[in-house]
Amino acid sequence: MMNTKDYTGKPSVDRPWRKYYPDEMLNMEIPECTVLEYLKQNCPGNDIPALHFYGQNITWDTIFQMVEPIAKGLKALGFGEGDQIPVFLRATPEFIYLLLAIEKIGASMLCRDNTLEENIEAVQNAGAKVIFVHDYLKESEVERYLSECGLEKIVFIDPCYSCVREDLPDYIKNNLENDYHLSYTPPAQVIDWDTFIEMGKDCEDSIEVPADINRPLFRAYTSGSTGPSKQVIHSAKTIIGIVHQMNFYGGSSEFRPTWLLTCLPTALVAVVVSGIIMPLSSNKLLILDPFCDPDDVDLEFMRYRPNSWVMIPMFVETLMRNGRIPDDYDMSHLLAAGVGCEAFNNNQMKRGQKFLKDHNCDIRLNTGYGSSEAGSNMTLPMTPHRMGDGNVGIPMPLNTISIFKVGTQEECGYYEIGEICKAGPGNMLGYDDPEETARTLQRHQDGQIWLHTGDFGYMNEDGVLYTLTRGFSPRYGGGDLAVLPMENRIADAEIEGIDDEFFVVVPDPEHEGYFLPYLYVVLEEGYSMEDVEEPIRECLESFMEPVQIIELPERPFFHFKTNRIGLSQTLIMARFDQNEKKDGKNIVGK
Repeated sequence: MMNTKDYTGKPSVDRPWRKYYPDEMLNMEIPECTVLEYLKQNCPGNDIPALHFYGQNITWDTIFQMVEPIAKGLKALGFGEGDQIPVFLRATPEFIYLLLAIEKIGASMLCRDNTLEENIEAVQNAGAKVIFVHDYLKESEVERYLSECGLEKIVFIDPCYSCVREDLPDYIKNNLENDYHLSYTPPAQVIDWDTFIEMGKDCEDSIEVPADINRPLFRAYTSGSTGPSKQVIHSAKTIIGIVHQMNFYGGSSEFRPTWLLTCLPTALVAVVVSGIIMPLSSNKLLILDPFCDPDDVDLEFMRYRPNSWVMIPMFVETLMRNGRIPDDYDMSHLLAAGVGCEAFNNNQMKRGQKFLKDHNCDIRLNTGYGSSEAGSNMTLPMTPHRMGDGNVGIPMPLNTISIFKVGTQEECGYYEIGEICKAGPGNMLGYDDPEETARTLQRHQDGQIWLHTGDFGYMNEDGVLYTLTRGFSPRYGGGDLAVLPMENRIADAEIEGIDDEFFVVVPDPEHEGYFLPYLYVVLEEGYSMEDVEEPIRECLESFMEPVQIIELPERPFFHFKTNRIGLSQTLIMARFDQNEKKDGKNIVGK
């Protein structure tokens, strides 16, 4: 173990976080194999259930047997090595079968979960002639895909193909039925899953291609919740590079744990890598629950009583706010509770930890950090340091994370704020935009390729990473509007009457390149803005003071994240309208 007096002051050289890992983890080697081979290597037995899907157990043998006919079906549809195959499915067993079959023929899966126009654009850019979708696609949407993309086939998949629809809980069944619209006769280009499988069984073409773990395998567009949507490209090597480092998470030597994946979309890299492939490859029973409404995750949590659950702030809020979890409900079934997706402030952390404790769950609520570009997770909560203040743990055992001065490759020292960058296994192959790829993946003087995340934070002398905000947002007159530290100022002040609070930072219309903060608060019952406004302003530095404090009934979400982008657009439009009125426009009779 390195003594602090031997530190160089550069985290990438000192790597102080290594002291928290056993040698076995620090010396592990990432297998050089395909995803299918990796799953076979880690399969606990072909007759053992790998998946649970609404009452149905699906064995490993079933998964492996499905790969060949599906791969041949893809070949029969005209797909081959290097092709992009659009798959717009929820996390059903068919999604997993398709991913493994697509790998087998040397193609890549393309996922997107944005607007219809954006999804059509993705298909057009891929040059694909076939797409895979659930059979509740609207008639108008089918027509647009066919006319605007020149598709030859659309493969309809019944979302309940691998389960019994009548066995679904009523609230799941109702939510799924809401996706269906007026019935219609699909055009001739539409075929169902059984027809597709039969095409594969009848196909005599060879599907064997040379294995290449570096070729593109999974393409997913970012959600667009924090900026323009971009296509992120991963290979078997980058996926396994993450999965292999975290297979121990949520594990147990005493029994086989369960892992619950609710309604998060498969268009998210983290869902596919850490939410699906990781539990499958680490002897956990993966419970797929894709048709649960986000408002009903509390009901599914109590129904399945999972040992691990892919949690995000939105789900934590739902557990606490729906009021359907009894006071005496025992949450001790959880082996791990980590929150990802977006920053978690001290107020949220305090309420979440108390909720666990009040329900007989003594594990520590922690926050993780990662990105689509990094292949999902970048850190693990492996230190005794107090959670909160942006603490997201330490770099995964084979990763190197450090902080660099903005727009440079000059490394910062401990506690210096700068851009968070990461080297090591799991970094994406790139975007579909070469210029963006070159800006984001940079070769440094140490010879390594570093991912420049665009997120800002610092690292302490123990190698613990603290995230603060997305990019720098200077305020005219001085000061940086780092969102998380500002929220934590209010959280730590423990102002009576505030249940939840968060900032939205928008461009300053009067000073180009500068920004303004707006604060949104959710008040406890019986309190008003007059009760909290003065204490809020007193706990903030002058440059942090919000232009306006706005009350909301609850925190709004978009694509499972706090809807800051929607609120910022509303604020910008409101200011535009005010300026119009000042200019004498939009006034009745003028």
